[in-house]
Amino acid sequence: MELANIEELVEKYLEATTTLQEEATLKQYFTEGNVAPHLQEYAYLFNYFTIAKDEKFTKTIKLEPKKSKKKNLKWLSVAASIALLISVFVGQQQYKEYQQRKEAERIYAQVSKGLKLLSTNLKKGEQAVANLYTYENTVNKILK
Repeated sequence: MELANIEELVEKYLEATTTLQEEATLKQYFTEGNVAPHLQEYAYLFNYFTIAKDEKFTKTIKLEPKKSKKKNLKWLSVAASIALLISVFVGQQQYKEYQQRKEAERIYAQVSKGLKLLSTNLKKGEQAVANLYTYENTVNKILK
């Protein structure tokens, strides 16, 4: 085959404009062994394609079934619902305890205020009784 024709076909092959017949011609030229030295680098390319075509993969491929994401999403939604219910229940209990504590503090403040008023009135009564005893003692001294 003419060297100029082969060079032209190589250029067309590199530009990806060759037909299947032209590619077969190139393959035949480069696999025969009589390749021009300046085209030797393309011989490796075409020889690789002929060798690679005969290779076969013989190892077995183990395919593992995919784990369904829908199952995970179902369990995730169930777990989220349970967490929400628990948090609402615990929050309600905490709120009730807080309300009871506030009520107890309010009652304690009222009782403290009432006891303070009672204490003040008892001190006044004690002073009045003390004044009365003093008055009575004085009257008894005078009358005796």
